[in-house]
This record gives sequence, C-alpha cells and structure tokens, in this order.
Amino acid sequence: MTPWPAGSAIRLSAFENICWRCSRRLSTIPKDGTRKLSSRPFSQTFAPGNAIAARSSRLKTGYFLSNDFSPAAKDGRASRSSASTAGHDEGPGRTTTTSSSSAALGHINQDLLHRRRQAAKRNAAAAASAPASTPPSASSDGSLPAEDASSALTTSPLYLSLSKPRLSVLVVLTSMSTYALYPVPDFLSPSIGLDTPSLSPLTLAFLTTGTALCSASANALNMIYEPDTDSKMSRTRNRPLVRGLLSQRKAILFAALACATGVGALFFGVNPTVSFLGAANIVLYAGIYTPMKRMHWLNTWVGAVVGGIPPLMGWAAAAGESATGTGSFQELLLTRDAIGGWLMAALLFAWQFPHFMALSWSIREEYKAAGHQMLSWINPARNGRVALRYSLAFFPICFGLCWVGVTEWSFAATSLPVNIWLTREAVRFWRHGGLQGSAKGLFWASVWHLPVVIMLGLGQKKGMWGRIWRAVFGEPDLDDEEDWEEDEEDITEAPVVSLSREGR
Repeated sequence: MTPWPAGSAIRLSAFENICWRCSRRLSTIPKDGTRKLSSRPFSQTFAPGNAIAARSSRLKTGYFLSNDFSPAAKDGRASRSSASTAGHDEGPGRTTTTSSSSAALGHINQDLLHRRRQAAKRNAAAAASAPASTPPSASSDGSLPAEDASSALTTSPLYLSLSKPRLSVLVVLTSMSTYALYPVPDFLSPSIGLDTPSLSPLTLAFLTTGTALCSASANALNMIYEPDTDSKMSRTRNRPLVRGLLSQRKAILFAALACATGVGALFFGVNPTVSFLGAANIVLYAGIYTPMKRMHWLNTWVGAVVGGIPPLMGWAAAAGESATGTGSFQELLLTRDAIGGWLMAALLFAWQFPHFMALSWSIREEYKAAGHQMLSWINPARNGRVALRYSLAFFPICFGLCWVGVTEWSFAATSLPVNIWLTREAVRFWRHGGLQGSAKGLFWASVWHLPVVIMLGLGQKKGMWGRIWRAVFGEPDLDDEEDWEEDEEDITEAPVVSLSREGR
C-alpha cells in the first residue's frame, strides 16, 4: 500500500469527497493539530462487522430528515438525534436502538400535515356512521342536560313527575268526596232523583280539573325551590330537576301555565270562592310551607292547613249550586250549613300528623342532613305526642259529621274500629319512640285509615239509602199520596151532584 504524501491531508482537494457531517467533525480538531486516538486496538477498529454497522448507521432515515418539515416535528428531531448518538456510541449493542428509531419515525409521520388531515377525515366519517349513544356532555352520574334530555326523552312523563301525581290524586279525591257528601236540599230532590255524587256533572268536571292543575302548580314550584335539598334525600333524589332531565325554565313555565289554567277553570266553571281557595293553596304550599321547612318545625302545621283546604273547595262548589243568594264567601262557608265542610277539612288536617310523623321518623337523618327542621329529629318525644294527640281527634270529628246531618248515625259506629286501630298504633309509636316497628305500623295504619273513613262516610250519607229504597220498590212519596186523595174526593162528589139534579 502506497502511503499518502505528507501534505495531502491538509489540501483542500482532500475534502471534495467528504460529506458535510464528517467535515464538521474535522472542524472540531483542536488548534494544535493533535487528536486523541481511540483506545481500541486496530483489529477491533477495522473489523468487518464494525465497518458494516457504521455504514448502516450513516444511512438511517434521520440522516435525510435533518431539516424540520413542520413545527410539530421538533420533538421527533430530538429523539432522532439521541437515537443516532446512541447508535454511534454503543458499538455492538446498537441493535437495541432500532425500535426507538422506528417509533420516532412513526411519530414524525403522525405529525405531518397531510397525515393529520387524513386522520381527521377518518374520524369524522366514523363519527357520522356510528349509532347514537350517550352524548359526551352527560354528567358523571349518568343524568342528561336539559336540552339533550328534552330531545331524547318524551317530556310528558317528566311533567307528570313534576306534578307529584300521587299527591295530586289524593288532593283531588278529598275534594270530590266532600263535594259528594254535601246534603242535597229538598227542593232539588225531584229534579235530581237519587243522591248522585255531584249536583252537576259539569261542575264536578271543572272542580276535578281545576283542583288537579292547582295541585300540580304548587308541587312544581316546590321542586323548583329546593332541588339542592332534594338531591340529599333518597325519596326525592330521582326528581326530574335534580337529575337534570328538565330545565328550570321549562318547570317555571309549566307551573305558571298550570296555575293560570287551574284557577281560571275554578273561577269560570265553579265559583269565585273555590277559585280563591285554589290560589290560596298554591301560595301557602309553595310560598310559605316550602321555605319554612328550613326555618322552623311549625312548617308541619302549615302543610296540614294546605291539606285541609281541598275539602273546603269541594264543599263550597256544592254549596254554590244550591245557593239562594249571591253565592258569596260568607254564604258558602260561614253559615251553619257549612259546618260539615269544616269538619271534613278538620278530618284531613288531623290526618296529616300521624301520617307524616311516622313517615318523617324513618328518614329523620336525611331530613337533618338536608337542613329541614322536623320534629322527628329535633324533638322525637314531642313528635310521638303530636301523632297521638291528633289521632284522638277523629272520634269527635266522626261524631260531629253525624250530628250536623252529613252522615247517618251509623257512621259513628262503623268508623269506630278504624279510629281505634289508628289510635292504638299511635300509642305504640309514642311509647316506643318509633322503635320496634311502631313507626311502620302507624304509617300503614294512616295509609288505610283515610280511604276507609271516607268510603264509610259516602256509603252512609244522610238520606241516601231511603231515596234508593223508594226508587227501587216504588214507594209513593207524600206528594203523590196527596194528589191521590184529591182525585178520590172529586170522584165521590160527582154522584151527589147528579142525584140532586134528578130530584128536581
């Protein structure tokens, strides 16, 4: 082998066949011209395997991608430079850098602009062809926002739930039952025949519709006011406003529409007194009782007043049909004939306490956590005494309905067993303080007590069975007997007149 001339290593023509990277390495030689030689032996430096590996390392993809094609490739450039350095320095162990370099290449391809546009098109096509599922805006508990829920679900069941259907049905039934118990005056009996449940079917229809709408409005306003406290109780956490299935704006519109329609139906279809009572019940329930639950335990008495107003509405509706005067509030509810309506209102007022005291005792900790001021956790002993005190009030109330002529005297005897049953459970509830199943026993006794007492009263309405007997067996009324006697007198007088004429 012929050695190079002495000065050939520094001639410019010697750099013609050297690449740019090698020239940069030569530029790093110290000024004194000395260069540190490798410590490896000659055989290892010029081994065939090392030469092939070095040649392959110079042809890596990172060698041709030294410039940036996009701003997002900076991280890839750093990884490539580190991988290339590792390939030159590791020697025989450089095969471990192959996976890292391929990962860097995949990252670079993903960052290219045309690659990102293609991925965006594929994602858009997949989203358009995929079936509809839970929207991404759903909350963590699975409830939907108001807009999504209104488009995905039928809103009719939501509005029905907003009106508390079971409570509204109870309110309507108490109003209708009192309307049916109103004693029909004697001068209306020939035109009506039997004691029908109402004086006028049209009036009953307006009363039922108006009362149901007023109750729905009051219940909706109650839910609008306290969604935060409803979410803390197991019996109210599934309400539509708590779960976000209905927006608050829609609930307010529903409450306003129900209030206007219900009060209007009672005003134009029944009488102004009943309309005033319906509007007053909305104000009491939504405006006084609902906020008072967080202030004082006397809220239970305000709620009992709300429960006693529907019987007065039914009584005033029936009294307005037979009113002889102007049909004012005094004539319908402030006369001696209105005592029966007030007794029915007292029946519903007293029933609220044994029923609610037993119900609230079982969930007293939830009421406490929600911030509701209830006797069940504030003063459990007084809670039991109140339930017992008002359960004893049913004895004089049932006796009074018989005394004023709303029901027959048999009602006092037939209602006695169910009143004794309720009182017995109230005594157990008071003695055991709600323990040993006494709260559950009083609750179910109150659930059955009210419908049984009302059905017994309707079945023993004053004079109803006498009119049914006469209608079935055809017994003549007193007016028919007087007409028959007058006809008999005319027949007996006719022959006397004819005989006197023959004598002449």
